[in-house]
Amino acid sequence: MAEEVEMTGMVYGGDGFGRLADGRAVFVPFVLPGERVLVDLVEEKRGHARGRLKTILRASPERIAPRCAHYGVCGGCHYQHMPYEAQLRVKENIVREQFVRIAGVSDPPMRPIQPSPQAWYYRNTVQFHLDEQGKPGYQETGSHRVVPISECHLPQEILSQTWPLLDLEPLPGLERILLRAGAGDELLLALEGSGEAMPEFSVDFPLSAAYLGPTGAMVLAGDDGLMFEVLEKSFRVSAGSFFQVNTAQAGAMVQHLLERLPLGEETTLLDVYCGVGLFSAFMAPRVRRCVGIELSESACDDYAANLDACDNVELYVGAAEHVLPALDLKADVVLVDPPRAGLERAALDAIVALAPATLAYVSCDPSTLARDVKRLIAAGYELKEVKPFDLFPQTYHVECVTILCR
Repeated sequence: MAEEVEMTGMVYGGDGFGRLADGRAVFVPFVLPGERVLVDLVEEKRGHARGRLKTILRASPERIAPRCAHYGVCGGCHYQHMPYEAQLRVKENIVREQFVRIAGVSDPPMRPIQPSPQAWYYRNTVQFHLDEQGKPGYQETGSHRVVPISECHLPQEILSQTWPLLDLEPLPGLERILLRAGAGDELLLALEGSGEAMPEFSVDFPLSAAYLGPTGAMVLAGDDGLMFEVLEKSFRVSAGSFFQVNTAQAGAMVQHLLERLPLGEETTLLDVYCGVGLFSAFMAPRVRRCVGIELSESACDDYAANLDACDNVELYVGAAEHVLPALDLKADVVLVDPPRAGLERAALDAIVALAPATLAYVSCDPSTLARDVKRLIAAGYELKEVKPFDLFPQTYHVECVTILCR
């Protein structure tokens, strides 16, 4: 039986928030605050429930028609039913709420969110799952079922022109495909699978291709990497290496950090989860010593290539929680850019033991960021500022650059 609910807010994860007649919180995707809706309850707990939108009884004046035919079925987008200005407002409010609720900071020092220069067609990388016929698609909302797609408005234009041309056999063990566009619209196709044998491959248009299997990357055509350009610096990024999907916003984050961090000729900088060297490449020329830590071997190879011109750089290959406790150095500035799960407790404790005067935390998950900031505040750090960056328009994801001082 459907429940009638007044939606009162938005929460991290893309859902709207309201209360059932019995007082329990209910979380519903694809709604807006101020809307009155009928929902079917799909999951019920003692204190809360999850609902599926059935009917909009009273729509918000901000509601707009989604651009994509797959919206609401494909799990990739969450905010296409609201204007971009409203998406930015929601994300900024959610970041603030996470710091209040999780970090216990009653008045977080928030700076305005940095909008993406493009709200559509901004992704330099797109990852597809394959259906049983080998057709590229995305996973369905709330499941692992692959939804074949005929359109997507998030990849850059060159990617949107290319991915419909892909014709792949549904090979055993082939799990995902990744398509990337680098500088000059150069293209890279990465096939990810669990089989050790290299798949047969042919292509009738120019692109590089690699197979990412259990033994590493194997080149199928061209090169196994691409060049990206950020603020007039070139970066080599291998097929198996991570790189920010919104190139313009990656540059905006770099610029923000260069303006905020006390980098000088006597500074020792520690860049943890340094990846291919996006931040180190700009900061190493400004400091006495730059030390990177990275687990991914392909990213480490890229880091070495991208920082080759700097003779004040060191790189440790390994997990941050293993490398940091063994480091014997005095770091003035520590920059961390961990995965979505945030800092491992051993890594956080080791950073506190190093006692840097300034700590910059780049995060793609405001909830784990707020959790870690709470621990850092308890260890003697002061939260100076939080700056959200919208790297992922049309989705609930939001990047934050946070500065703390001892």
